[in-house]
Amino acid sequence: MATGRDDSVTVPSFSEVLRAPVFLPVFAVATLSTWGDYIARITVAAVVYSWTGSALATAATFAVSLVPSILGRALLSPLCDRMPPRVCLVGTHLIRAALVGVLIVAVGATTSLWLVLALVAVLEFVGGPAVTAGQMLLTDIFPDRRLYSRAFGLTTLAAQVNQAIGLAIGGAVVGLVGDIKTLLMDLGTFVVGAVILMVVRPPKSVVKAEDAPLSGLVGDVGQAWRQIRSSRVLTYMLMLSLASALAIAAPEAVALPYAAQHSPSPNWGGLLMAAPILGAVVGLLVIGRLPAERQSALVLRLALLTPLPLLVTIFEPNLVVVWLAWFLCGALQSYMLPLQAAFTLLVPTAMRGRVFGLAGALSVGVTGACFLGAGWVSERTTPAASVGICAVVTLGVLVLLAARWPKEELAGSVRATFTICPDAADEDEAGEGSATARPDPAPLADLAPPVDMAPLADLTPMGVPGGRPTGGAGDTRPVSGG
Repeated sequence: MATGRDDSVTVPSFSEVLRAPVFLPVFAVATLSTWGDYIARITVAAVVYSWTGSALATAATFAVSLVPSILGRALLSPLCDRMPPRVCLVGTHLIRAALVGVLIVAVGATTSLWLVLALVAVLEFVGGPAVTAGQMLLTDIFPDRRLYSRAFGLTTLAAQVNQAIGLAIGGAVVGLVGDIKTLLMDLGTFVVGAVILMVVRPPKSVVKAEDAPLSGLVGDVGQAWRQIRSSRVLTYMLMLSLASALAIAAPEAVALPYAAQHSPSPNWGGLLMAAPILGAVVGLLVIGRLPAERQSALVLRLALLTPLPLLVTIFEPNLVVVWLAWFLCGALQSYMLPLQAAFTLLVPTAMRGRVFGLAGALSVGVTGACFLGAGWVSERTTPAASVGICAVVTLGVLVLLAARWPKEELAGSVRATFTICPDAADEDEAGEGSATARPDPAPLADLAPPVDMAPLADLTPMGVPGGRPTGGAGDTRPVSGG
C-alpha cells in the first residue's frame, strides 16, 4: 500500500512493516497458529457430530473452549511478564502440539465425548498467553510507534482473513482426508511455528523487576485490575470496547436463523455471517491509511455510528439490503484498531502481560455473553427484532459513555505517545539475540499531554475527581466476532 500523508505526518506503508527484521517469520507463525486453531475446532466438531449425531453436543465443542480460554488469558498471561514473549510463544506452541497429539490418540482409540471435550478445554486453556505474548513481541519488533501502529493494523486485518481461511481449510480438509490427518495438520502448524520462533531472534524490551513486582498468578490478576483502574483513559477505553460487544456479536449470532426465515437458499446464512467480517477488512484498510492521531480522534464517532446500520434489520428488508447494512456495521467497527493499539502503548511494559491478559479475558467473556444474549432474545422474539434490540441497547450505552468520554486526555496521551523519541542511550542495552534493545514506551503516567489531568489517586470510579479509580480497556482479538 502506498504511503500516505496527513498534516505532514507520514503513515508507514505495509511494505515498510513487512521489511522490518524478523517481522515476516513472526507474522507467518501467527497465521499458521490461527489456521491451526480453526482447523482443530472444525475437526473436533465434525468428530463429535459423527459420534453423537447431536447438534447440541457439536455446539458444546465450541462452547467448552470459551471458559478455559478466558481463564487461560487471565491466569497465564502474566507469564509473559516473567519470560521473553518469544520463549512464552515457543513453549505454548510445543505444549499445544503435544496436546493435539494426545487428542489424535483419543479420537483414534476411543469414542469418549467427555475425554475429547476435556482435551479441547485444556488445549484452549494453555493457549491463553499466546495472544498476549504475540502482542508484546510486536511492540519489541517495532520501536517506532507509528510503524507499530501500522503493524498492529496489518496483523488485525490478517486475523480477520485467517479466520475465514482456517474455517474453509478445516471444513474442506476434514471431508477430503478425514479427522486424524486433519488433526495432524493442526499439530504440524504448532510444531512449525515453534521451530520458526526458535530460529528468529527479535529484540527484547528491558524491564526492571522493581518496576512491577510479580506475585502469584491470582495476585497478578489483581495487579492488572489496579493498573487499569489507575487511569481514566484506560478505564474508558475498556468500557467502550465492552459496550460495543453486543452490537458486534448480534448479526453473527442470529445470521443463520434470520437467513432461514427469509430465503430457501442455504447460502444466505454464510453470506450474512461473512458480511461484518468482510466489512471489518475494508474498514481496517481505510482507517489504517490515517495517522494515529486522526484514528484516535475518530474512535468515539465511529463507535456511535456502528449500531445504526443494524436498525435497518428491524424492518426485514430484502436480504441484499440486510447484507449491505451488516457489511457497513462491520466497516464501522474499524475503530477497534486505534482503540486497541493505543491501549497497548499506554500500558507500562512491565505490566503488559497481566493487563493484556485480564483485558482480553474480559473482552472474550463479554463477547460470549453477548452472543448468548442475542440468541436468547431471538428465541423469544425474532432474529430481526433481536438485532434491532441489541443495536438500540448498545447505542444507549454508547451515548451515556460519550457524555463522559475523556476526549482531551486521550488526544493528549496519543500525541505524546507518538511524538516521544527513543532514548539513544537505551540502544546500548543488549536484547535477546540482538545488538540493541527497544526502549520502553512511556506509560500513561509518564506522558505529558497538553491538558490538565487530575491526579490519578483522586479519581472516582468513573474517572471524576474525588475518589478512587476503576475500569479497564480492550482486547487484541479480531475486530468482528470470533
